[in-house]
Amino acid sequence: MSMFESLRRTRQTFFGRIANMLGATELDEDTWDDIEALLIQADLGIETATKVTETLRKRVEQEGMTTRAQLEGALKETLLSLLPEPGPLALETPRLVTVVLVVGVNGSGKTTTIGKLAHRWKNEGWKVMLAAADTFRAAAVEQLQRWGQRVDVPVIAGQMGGDAGAVTYDAIRAIRARGRNLLIVDTAGRLHTKYNLMEELKKVYNVAAKNVHEAPHEVLLVVDGTTGQNALQQAKYFKEAVNVTGVVVTKLDSTARGGMIFAIGNELGLPVRFVGIGEGVEDLIPFDPKAFVDGLFEKN
Repeated sequence: MSMFESLRRTRQTFFGRIANMLGATELDEDTWDDIEALLIQADLGIETATKVTETLRKRVEQEGMTTRAQLEGALKETLLSLLPEPGPLALETPRLVTVVLVVGVNGSGKTTTIGKLAHRWKNEGWKVMLAAADTFRAAAVEQLQRWGQRVDVPVIAGQMGGDAGAVTYDAIRAIRARGRNLLIVDTAGRLHTKYNLMEELKKVYNVAAKNVHEAPHEVLLVVDGTTGQNALQQAKYFKEAVNVTGVVVTKLDSTARGGMIFAIGNELGLPVRFVGIGEGVEDLIPFDPKAFVDGLFEKN
């Protein structure tokens, strides 16, 4: 599946209708209200939808735009301006060991994303190792171990309910001992009430920071593309706790609205690094802001 195909529902249900409104003979107050409402329904959220509508409206008035092509082009430019350029990943900086922390709530596709990232980076020549630091959920460790077998990457795991920081420390020792250079750390997405999720994440973060120079080099937050504004709230909490450097949006297929990507960019200033557009091991692709925005409108 391509990015364009994955956006079919979002395109047909929301942004295609907005484009049709922009082709109306007159953009009156009701039309602008309808455009803003559709943007909210597409999961941009009230703050971001209002910003987009007001920015577009002001530009239309100032520049005297009248044709659908002009209006649609201006909307695409407005949306694109909300998306931070991803820029190079920390992996592109030479170092002996690179550490990538992957965070997110259970059910977001976090562990599956790690497996797909391991596959991608291994194929790019990295000597990858995985750390099963989500020690509070037996299924998470088992799932990561299955992914390790599937993509032929070693997994360091500890005891169920054990110390996540200790697993991270053991994995750092192991990656050095085995001459590997890229450690991807899975972390807890939900804990029993007697534990504090963010404190546990900070512990893992600090273990990496103390044992590897400038680690973690990337902290990727995985969010489920079908959860809408809930994903934005998740991103806020995780960003405050562990200095998230980028976002991975999963399930960006025919069931997702996709607009929350703009809210994440606008309200948090975080770049989207990868998007999941299917279930296959290859269906995690680098995020291209322009291709994403174009895919919301183009007919073919």
